Amino acid sequence: MKVTVFGIGYVGLVQGAVLAEVGHDVVCIDIDANKVERLKQGHIPIYEPGLEALVKENHAAGRLNFTTDAAAGVKHGEVQFIAVGTPPDEDGSADLKYVLAVAETIAQHMEGHQIIIDKSTVPVGTADKVSAKIAQVLAARQRDDLSFDVVSNPEFLKEGSAVADCMRPDRIVIGTSSKTAEDVMRELYAPFNRNHEKIIVMDVRSAELTKYAANCMLATKISFMNEMANLAEMLGADIEMVRQGIGSDPRIGYQFLYAGVGYGGSCFPKDVQALIRTADSIDFDAKVLKAVEHRNDEQKCVLFKKISKHFNDELHNKTFALWGLSFKPNTDDMREAPSRVLMEALWQAGAKVQAYDPEAMEETQRIYGSRDDLSLCGTKEAALRGADALVIVTEWQAFKAPDFELIKNYLRQPLVFDGRNLFNPIKLKSKGITCHSIGRAIQI
Repeated sequence: MKVTVFGIGYVGLVQGAVLAEVGHDVVCIDIDANKVERLKQGHIPIYEPGLEALVKENHAAGRLNFTTDAAAGVKHGEVQFIAVGTPPDEDGSADLKYVLAVAETIAQHMEGHQIIIDKSTVPVGTADKVSAKIAQVLAARQRDDLSFDVVSNPEFLKEGSAVADCMRPDRIVIGTSSKTAEDVMRELYAPFNRNHEKIIVMDVRSAELTKYAANCMLATKISFMNEMANLAEMLGADIEMVRQGIGSDPRIGYQFLYAGVGYGGSCFPKDVQALIRTADSIDFDAKVLKAVEHRNDEQKCVLFKKISKHFNDELHNKTFALWGLSFKPNTDDMREAPSRVLMEALWQAGAKVQAYDPEAMEETQRIYGSRDDLSLCGTKEAALRGADALVIVTEWQAFKAPDFELIKNYLRQPLVFDGRNLFNPIKLKSKGITCHSIGRAIQI
C-alpha cells in the first residue's frame, strides 16, 4: 500500500519506518529541509534502539523516502497519516495548529477519495475539526466531487522500545464509522495482526479519548506509588517491599509501580495536562488527574530536598555527580526530565554538577549550553571525581551494578542519593556508604 506520513518526528519516523519494513511504500513529509536531507544521508534526529538500522535499510531499499514536497506526498498516498506535534498551548491544552495545517495541505492537493489518519495525540473532537477544515478547503476549491474519511488511530509507543512496540503492538485502535476506512485500515495493519486479533474498532471520539486515558492511567500509577513511597518513609516501611506485595496481585500487576523522582518525557506530562484542560472546557472537575499532576510536580523536588536536608541547606560550592539526564533509559529525551528540575535547584543553591548520561549529553548541551557550574563527563566514573555525593536520577542498565569501592574512593565522602532505588541501603552500609533512597525508611 502507498502511505504518506506528515511529520518526521518521533511518532512519524517510527511509524513510517515500521510500515516500510513490512513492505508498504512510504513517503515521509516534513517542512524542515535540513532534517529531510540529513535523513536521506542516514542521520537519525533521535535516539531510539533499532530505529537507525530500520531507517537506513528501508531507505536504501526504496520503500522509505523523505521529502518536503507536500503535493507529491498527497498524490502518492492511499492513506495520509498526520503525525505532527501537538505541543501544549499557554493554558496547557493541546495546540492543534500543526494538525490543522496538514489537514489544509491535504485538502489543497487531494484529487480522489482520501483517508486521513490522525496519528498525533489529539483531544477529543479533533477529527471533527480536521473534517471541517478539509471540507472548508474543498468548498473553496469548488470540489464537491471529492470525498474523504478522517480516522483516529492513536499510537501507544514507549520511548526506548518504540520500534518493538510498533512491530508487535498490544492493540491497534481504529476510530471510524466508515466501513470503507475500516477495510483500508485492516489491510494496512494486516502484517501486524496475524497471530491474534489486535484491532479494536470504535467511534472516533472514543478512540481519541482512549489514548489520553491510557497515558493518564499509567501516570496515575506512578504518582500513586510515589505518594505511597513518601508515606512509607514516614511510617517506617519500605516501598520496595510494598511494591512486591501489591504487584503480585494480578489485578494490579508490577508495571509502573516503581517509586522514583517523577515521570517526564513528551507524553505523560503533556497528556495529563491536556485532558485536564479538556475537562475544564466542559466544566468537569478532573480531581484525580489534577492530583496526579500535583504529586508529580512535587516528586521531582524530592531529591533536592533530601540533598539539602543532609547538608543542612549549605550547598554553596558543593559538587554533585549526577548519573542520568534523560527522563528514562534508552532515550536521549530530556523533555520534562526530573534531572532538569534537580540541576536547576542545585544551581540556584550555588552547587555544581558533574553529569553523565549514555545518550543525553548532546541534548543537555543544547538545552543549557556552556555553564561554569555544569561539567558533562565522558564516563560515569569521571563524573564521580571530587564530588560531594553521587545522585542517581535515571535507571540506565549501566548504573545498576557499579564498582562501589571506586565510588567510595572517587567521592569526597561515601554518600549516594538513589532516586531510582537501584541499590539496597543495607548492602551499601556494609560497604561503608550512606544511601538515601525513595520511600525506604532505612536511611543509613
